[in-house]
Amino acid sequence: MNRLKEKYTNEIVPSLKEKYNYTSVMEVPKLEKIVVNMGVGDAAANSKMLDAAVADLTAITGQKPVVTKAKKAIAGFKIRQGQGIGCKVTLRGENMYNFLDKLISITLPRVRDFRGVSNKAFDGRGNYTLGLNEQLIFAEINFDDVVKVRGMDIVFVTTAKTNEEAHDLLKGFGMPFKK
Repeated sequence: MNRLKEKYTNEIVPSLKEKYNYTSVMEVPKLEKIVVNMGVGDAAANSKMLDAAVADLTAITGQKPVVTKAKKAIAGFKIRQGQGIGCKVTLRGENMYNFLDKLISITLPRVRDFRGVSNKAFDGRGNYTLGLNEQLIFAEINFDDVVKVRGMDIVFVTTAKTNEEAHDLLKGFGMPFKK
């Protein structure tokens, strides 16, 4: 069993149950999925950029990404409808906990001048979005193989009803929030 999943069952559930006076274990918020999304705006001009982004995301998450396509044509950006403009991976279960563990314990501490992640990136329904500026902070990415430095969004989808509950859940997992 994964280290974080064990921590969730043995430590986080009892502490949240006590703090929010839940009557059942099923009421306690849990991490449902993690979505890692990488937008590739340059894919309009060069489709090789999309392949590089897919390769990077595969290396980072250990799962094959889905290519996201443009819903409508935008002439100003030279984008046609149905054209690939990004890629995303939805992590659930064991893969999700492995990725979260790696993100919290290895990747985020590697960021230069890291003071913690923002407390304000909750959406009001218990989901948290973390934006990263470059894919180089992940240990799996080889600096020499990078075609272009690209950022990504990591969305933590929880079953929490409020931001406060979601904050406590992620803090329990060890998410380094700013003081």
